[in-house]
Amino acid sequence: MAEITHNKLDWQELKGEREEVLAGWVTGQEVDLEDAFRFHKALPPHLNFGVRMAQAKEEGVTLAQPRAGVADLASHTKLLKYLQDEGGADLLPTTIDSYTRQNRYEEAEKGLEESVREGRSLLNGFPAVNHGVANCRRLVESLSVPVQVRHGTPDARLLAEITLAAGFTAYEGGGISYNIPYAKRVPLEKSLRDWQYVDRLVGYYEEQGITINREPFGPLTGTLVAPSVSHSVAIIEGILAAKQGVKSLTLGYGQCGNLMQDVAALQTLTILAEEYLEAEGLTDVEITTVFHQWMGGFPNDEARAFGVISLGGAAAALGKATKVIVKTPHEALGVPTKEVNAQGIRTTKQVLNMLKDQVYPENEQLALEREIIIQETRQILDKTLELGKGDWALGTVRAFEAGVIDVPFAPSSFNAGRTMPARDNEGAVRFLSWGNLPFNKEIQDFHRAKLAERGKAEKRTPSFQMVIDDIYAIGQGKLIGRPR
Repeated sequence: MAEITHNKLDWQELKGEREEVLAGWVTGQEVDLEDAFRFHKALPPHLNFGVRMAQAKEEGVTLAQPRAGVADLASHTKLLKYLQDEGGADLLPTTIDSYTRQNRYEEAEKGLEESVREGRSLLNGFPAVNHGVANCRRLVESLSVPVQVRHGTPDARLLAEITLAAGFTAYEGGGISYNIPYAKRVPLEKSLRDWQYVDRLVGYYEEQGITINREPFGPLTGTLVAPSVSHSVAIIEGILAAKQGVKSLTLGYGQCGNLMQDVAALQTLTILAEEYLEAEGLTDVEITTVFHQWMGGFPNDEARAFGVISLGGAAAALGKATKVIVKTPHEALGVPTKEVNAQGIRTTKQVLNMLKDQVYPENEQLALEREIIIQETRQILDKTLELGKGDWALGTVRAFEAGVIDVPFAPSSFNAGRTMPARDNEGAVRFLSWGNLPFNKEIQDFHRAKLAERGKAEKRTPSFQMVIDDIYAIGQGKLIGRPR
């Protein structure tokens, strides 16, 4: 494979690759771009995800979106309509099954057939590639709010071709965020290039006047990921997408749990994204934000789970996120029913509505938190660009090789795995070990001092045991994993 670059792919040169991708499953033959453009242009504006996100940003409101997906079309449509009508979801998902995420379409087909026979979903999502363009269009047309493809796929090219042709107006993922946290042996060069294909496809739709929203997956591993790490990945994926012609970007962040840190993280994400996109001359991109409610372990008690959901709703509202991804009170118990999923949405919307006119008060601690996040993120991004000699794609590959970007608890063999996060005495996520993250002495001393403060309060030396305690804490009804 040639050395990767962030340069825009030539659409005409993609013709052979597109033919090969569309031959990956029989439904690829249903993709007709001219027909797809006509279908999109006939959709009412209220069904366009990017348009709705831009409106919400303009209005200063936070939209609520659940996760949801089952195997067969009728059941999936019924589920989404219930979440729309009874849950009050402002935006809807179509969560894709695990076989499709691994490009194992034959197994997805068997799972779909068995699900239809059994009368219940035997897949953990909707196999959109197997359903094809025509069936997916039936879904899009049956809804009254915009719908997004959510998945977890290192090579999402065929899935993108089919779902975009079917009228989906938003597509989640990226070459880092849908590889490093999800796969063990997929080289970054491959996933970055495969996602450049997706973004160039989205860019081609944009050239026809069709807005397609793109959303890198913000939470990464969802386990004590410090804002500077997730911000760095989100901004790089945003730049790489915009280089291919993407105009509607939603950058994400996963809840850490300390309200001050979460608000500061949301406030800084847009500031930093605009700064680095502008430096690349990418000034015509609409940037919105998404806040993911707690991605770690949940309490298995329903009432306590509602408490976790409510804190996530409060952080999203006070941080002025454009949308929030909602969890359910049965998060610890397995796949939720549609009724329980709707409860999570209604709980979140109650909090959003009560807080929409309130502002988190400006204070010294909040300003310091913002400054720490900005400094750390800039140090990671500037070193990445330096390693790539001005090329973000090449810099990303080299940054992961050097541990300059390092996602905690990621399974990928292309991730150094040398960073170790832990909470400080107020519950903010800090670094017990920063590995090769390019932090200056001031930042390093800050983290040492913050964890020493907690160690003193708990009468123990900061160690890996703190990390373990923190991972399980929220499921046990607290934020910080204090010794019993």
